[in-house]
Amino acid sequence: MTSMTSAPDRPRDEVLNLRGISKSFGPVNALTEVDLDVAAGEVVAVVGDNGAGKSTLVKVLAGVHRADAGEIRINSEPVEITEPRVAISLGVATVFQDLALCENLDVVENLFLGREMSPARLNEVEMEVRSWGLLRELSARIPTVRIPVASLSGGQRQTVAIARSLLGDPTLIVLDEPTAALGVAQTAEVLSLIERLRERKLAVIMVSHNMEDVRAVADRVVVLRLGKNNGVFDIDSVSSEDIVAAITGASDNVVSRRANLRALRADSGASEDGSQTS
Repeated sequence: MTSMTSAPDRPRDEVLNLRGISKSFGPVNALTEVDLDVAAGEVVAVVGDNGAGKSTLVKVLAGVHRADAGEIRINSEPVEITEPRVAISLGVATVFQDLALCENLDVVENLFLGREMSPARLNEVEMEVRSWGLLRELSARIPTVRIPVASLSGGQRQTVAIARSLLGDPTLIVLDEPTAALGVAQTAEVLSLIERLRERKLAVIMVSHNMEDVRAVADRVVVLRLGKNNGVFDIDSVSSEDIVAAITGASDNVVSRRANLRALRADSGASEDGSQTS
């Protein structure tokens, strides 16, 4: 098993602390004593193979599932997340992979669905102004807020879903596979959006299978394996091979061997060049 590697200590304004979070479904232990910390202005990637517990962890934070054991602290205060509205009231906003958008409605209607301003008589103008304000803050590339969501690209839909989550002024955003099934240009758009969230000093958890996306925006990587922590890495001081080794539970796998072989060949080439010039 890959040993736990901790990121360097540094001053942190921590928004979320999980300690010993466990969740079972009958005889299946989906999560076992999982720890996780996220600070304001930090993007933490949660990675792992299928069945690692990533989705269960997201649902615990969103209030879909209630943890069986462990402690959750938000802004240093112990809390219990018993249902989704409690999570929202605590400043936790979750954007699930399916986005939960209504394709027949336009951008404004999706943003304010269930949160309409003056529902007795909708304040359409104020909602549209607020929508444009949110999208501008996120540097969104959406031509008009009155376009049906069905006409938007995958990246634009992700933008709408994230903008909707910001209406509640959260301190923590949880993104479940935000770039899944997106093309190169759309993925770049979403990754830029995550950078905007960091600039707003929000704490961000990004669940992802894509190592390139993780390396592009994450500050730290938390690896889950079989429902347990199996590594915490600072992105600036870890190789992709080490992360893959932690995900698979193998310190010596095909990817690692190939990388080591390339490194040996590079060193050998450098030595030969050096001997020729000396």
